[in-house]
Amino acid sequence: MRIVVDTDLCQGHAVCQDEAPALFTVPKNGTVQIQRADPGGDLEAARAAVRYCPTRALSIVDDESADSQQS
Repeated sequence: MRIVVDTDLCQGHAVCQDEAPALFTVPKNGTVQIQRADPGGDLEAARAAVRYCPTRALSIVDDESADSQQS
């Protein structure tokens, strides 16, 4: 699993940073920066960040499902 951001949608509200500070940083007047693409043990916090993002700029991709669909 990995976290993906659509930087065109991100408006820097920093809700993701509030929900998962170990995974996201939002500089003042900037767009989100992913600190760790693999949420690992912070998966629930990552899901909360995705759920509460006001612009829907974040998503979590399950790479294993994508790999199995290509086979």
